[in-house]
Amino acid sequence: MTSESTLAVCSAKGCRQSAEYLLRWRNPRLHTADRRKTWAACAEHREHLSTFLDVRGFLLAVEPADH
Repeated sequence: MTSESTLAVCSAKGCRQSAEYLLRWRNPRLHTADRRKTWAACAEHREHLSTFLDVRGFLLAVEPADH
């Protein structure tokens, strides 16, 4: 079995780079406290995607992807 990060590519539009980070998030208006969604991010797009989620109050954690 492979981990989710092994096959992950960056979630940024048009980017096909391998994920180096996993961004854990949830929309508190839609998701219960135990629900977590994940976006993958390459080094180049980590800050942009993290900021996008954080300004909306969705970002829970940024974790390194295990390769």
